[in-house]
Amino acid sequence: MDVVRSIADVRGRVLAWRAGGERVSLVPTMGALHAGHLSLVRRATSDASRTVASIFVNPTQFAPNEDFATYPRDEARDLEMLENAGVDLVFAPPVEEIYPDGHRTQVEVRELGKILEGEFRPHFFIGVATVVTKLFNQVCPTAAVFGEKDYQQLCIIRTFVRDLDIPVEVIGGQTIREQDGLAMSSRNAYLTPEQRAIAPSLFAAMSACAEKVADGADPEKTAAEASQAITDAGFDSVDYVAVRDAETLDAPQPERSMRVLVAARIGRTRLIDNMAV
Repeated sequence: MDVVRSIADVRGRVLAWRAGGERVSLVPTMGALHAGHLSLVRRATSDASRTVASIFVNPTQFAPNEDFATYPRDEARDLEMLENAGVDLVFAPPVEEIYPDGHRTQVEVRELGKILEGEFRPHFFIGVATVVTKLFNQVCPTAAVFGEKDYQQLCIIRTFVRDLDIPVEVIGGQTIREQDGLAMSSRNAYLTPEQRAIAPSLFAAMSACAEKVADGADPEKTAAEASQAITDAGFDSVDYVAVRDAETLDAPQPERSMRVLVAARIGRTRLIDNMAV
């Protein structure tokens, strides 16, 4: 496995592979890898002859009061995990390679980027959409794999890829969970033992909500009940519990697939999750 730091190097390698008829999959990450990331790598390697992973903690998706400076970083460990998982090439650029002096352009998916996560983190999806667009242009993959745990992010990426005619197939990888249901996340490392014991109640409340809605319960009322259950379990606050159309994230419509999406805070940690109805 090779590691490159420049756009020219990663683009040259990938375009040479593609010129030879090879399918190349990209797995974008911010490092701090866990089994959920590795499941995305496995999905990518099963789908393509070459797999590229990126490691880049993207500053533009963090607000000034968020955890960019303290976000967990361990590149040596990440590289070992990626090599063992069968990745062919890692793109790990410095910030100035992605955002050189004078960078002014942003990518925004307007309505979809302002609801749910966008309401509580208004900067976030602009940062995500911009950096992913740049990665697609820099790496030039055939396909890219993103986790369904960040479901709204996956919807955002699919939308701007469609709207901007970007020739990359976007593939969703299933959420990987701990045995007690907690979705794997790099930020789980922030949880104290006491908070970690409470955290699975998010999954329990979400699961109960999805089951009730599937049985015909009112989505709005059931979401409110789930929010209360999360608070009662010991979370400090609930940003949202919402039942939405699985494709558009608008209000649910009859005979269309639905998704439950949740975000809540416990201590310094903000957990998000989602589940199909």
